[in-house]
Amino acid sequence: MYTFSYFKEQDRQTLLDFMADHPFAFLTGSDLSGKPVATQIPVLFEERNGDLFLQGHIMRKTDHHKAFLENPKALLVFTGPSCYVSASWYSNPQSGSTWNYMSIHVSGPMNFMSEEELIRFMRKFTLKFEKGNTESLTIYDNLPAAYVEKMMPAIAGFEIRAEKFDHVFKLSQNRDEQSYLNIIAELERQGGESALVALEMKKRKAALFPPGQEWDASRFDS
Repeated sequence: MYTFSYFKEQDRQTLLDFMADHPFAFLTGSDLSGKPVATQIPVLFEERNGDLFLQGHIMRKTDHHKAFLENPKALLVFTGPSCYVSASWYSNPQSGSTWNYMSIHVSGPMNFMSEEELIRFMRKFTLKFEKGNTESLTIYDNLPAAYVEKMMPAIAGFEIRAEKFDHVFKLSQNRDEQSYLNIIAELERQGGESALVALEMKKRKAALFPPGQEWDASRFDS
């Protein structure tokens, strides 16, 4: 992961909001032999006593379930929109093109939930994604008992305590103001994910280029 300070978001709440807005995370690890496993799942998180905990559920008896039973070390990757950025948009185009993206990596030990913990989680989980609608027929408490009795033994709830939390919000922060504006305009013109990246860049423009302050290219030499 990039460690350049200018690709880091300083506001922790912005990072938590990003995870909440992009909950479909990439979960990866390995068994004790080193065989990699991965899956993509929706994840919830909460803070308790200053620690961050991430919760989700996976199918039992899958390769990733078996691997995490052997080796609880897990990595969750949250990603947002990304796009190609052509160097032809820079004020000096004689350089390499790049890719803009946002990504958060959270790693820590995975602990599996008890039956009671899984029930509490599924209540919270289904209500969350049904936008708090207690009348929805698909929230946990409104599902038929026969369905729940069949479904619950087939899934394993888990919780990961974040031991390491890192991120990259690579949004052309190392470009001069004219290049930055050119990139935004081109990305908006393309639409789709590119336009979403442009929106994120626009949010940061005022902080990157304060009025009356000269842009210092030397900050990005390392």
